[in-house]
Amino acid sequence: MLAGLRRHARHLVAELAGPLRRVRLRSGDTVLEVEWHGAAPAEVEPVAARPARPPAVAEPPGRYAVRSPIVGTFYRAPEPGAAPFVAVGELVRPGQVIGIVEAMKLMNEVTADRGGRVAEVLAADGQPVEYDQPLVALDMA
Repeated sequence: MLAGLRRHARHLVAELAGPLRRVRLRSGDTVLEVEWHGAAPAEVEPVAARPARPPAVAEPPGRYAVRSPIVGTFYRAPEPGAAPFVAVGELVRPGQVIGIVEAMKLMNEVTADRGGRVAEVLAADGQPVEYDQPLVALDMA
């Protein structure tokens, strides 16, 4: 885990402009804080004002959302032009891959925790997703 955070920090520092004063990373509930030298207080948004994760939305009874395990780019298929992992109306088994989230050039498979029928694909192919964002809605079988 620590090696992954270090790798992310090195990549982040390489991409950011200006001399950094502080970088703060946390793995549990993922917090990342960056501060530059000479930044005026009005230019820096307080960390407490930003939610760590998207607000939870109540799921209808009998419906379950497969959520993103990380921040990244969501892909519905294993490669461009290929058939998607799942489509609306298909049955999904527990542990079945429903998509991929790319983060830092790593392809992370997203699997269903439970079985069910795909009711709706909630995230667009090739679009950025947040941690814990619903990707696919399943009607419980």
